[in-house]
Amino acid sequence: MKKKIALITGITGQDGSYLTEILLEKNYEVHGIIRRSSSFNTGRIDHLYNNSKLLNKRLFLHYGDVTDTSNLNRLIEKTQPDEIYNLAAQSHVKVSFEIPEYTAEVDAIGTLRFLDAIRETGIKTKFYQASTSELYGKVQQIPQDEKTPFYPRSPYGVAKIYGYWIVINYREAYNLFACNGILFNHESPRRGETFVTRKITRAAARIAIGLQDKLYLGNLNAKRDWGYAPEYCEGMWLMLQQNTPEDYVLATGETHTVKEFTELTFRELGIEIEWKGNNQNEKGIISKIKDNSLIEKKKINKKVGDVVVEVDKSYYRPTEVDILIGNPGKAKEKLGWKPQIKFSELVKIMIKSDYHKVIKRGF
Repeated sequence: MKKKIALITGITGQDGSYLTEILLEKNYEVHGIIRRSSSFNTGRIDHLYNNSKLLNKRLFLHYGDVTDTSNLNRLIEKTQPDEIYNLAAQSHVKVSFEIPEYTAEVDAIGTLRFLDAIRETGIKTKFYQASTSELYGKVQQIPQDEKTPFYPRSPYGVAKIYGYWIVINYREAYNLFACNGILFNHESPRRGETFVTRKITRAAARIAIGLQDKLYLGNLNAKRDWGYAPEYCEGMWLMLQQNTPEDYVLATGETHTVKEFTELTFRELGIEIEWKGNNQNEKGIISKIKDNSLIEKKKINKKVGDVVVEVDKSYYRPTEVDILIGNPGKAKEKLGWKPQIKFSELVKIMIKSDYHKVIKRGF
């Protein structure tokens, strides 16, 4: 049987690194597109790239960018992929308000360039587009599924809507195997440190050992459907193993607030938080410190009554998304996909990882 070849954009990101591991385990030949940078940006895949058994055999990295049409055409013709996973994006929602044009150039037009490159080269391949629950924005129904109307609330969401619909248009116009994975929030220890979940777990670890005074957050009451990233990457692969291209929601079907994530993170360190004040004046205060398997009581560099969480209005978005909760029923039925890691376990995985990283690095 011919070995399958996959091409991944965004291979150095959280999802790209997990997807690469999954595909290599399935004996794929994997090609990743990385942007040229003045600093090393391959940390999430170094353990794979530095593996002598994989280097120059089943894992290959190529410089490129979804803003460069000729580069995409050249790489597609060179690699001849059976599957393409477009994970490249300017993916930070808050940042998209600061750089809306660049966000559109990468997240919207970048997707078009890729689809048109497939059409022009004429290769037979399957295309996965990383879509997002931010499409729903100001939600029109709860929970959200594949038929829920969209109402994006950020330049990121709007750009991703273009990507979503251009996938469907090229699928119908040119008979391409192209599908959208509408993935709700999915986290892991490899999540970028500027995203709220990693910001919380890293800060809590630093606070506990005295390296940081407080954690500053935006909307504590925002509700999100949080899952475990490796499971969602398996779902991406499953979408491209079907006979017919369709769009799927991947989610847990549960929603939790930023405040809940914060409370559970500190609790894993043996620190109980109580809240005082409202909205932008709300503060998280230590109410109890207890023995904990992850961190000894004697190591906690804080005391009862200390304020460890405050709200900073600069972290609020110009237009907020108050609640996201997905219905993964179609994915369960047609793909056999079902999330296994629960919210509490996800938080535990992330804080344990960050605590040990902080202890090891000392920062």
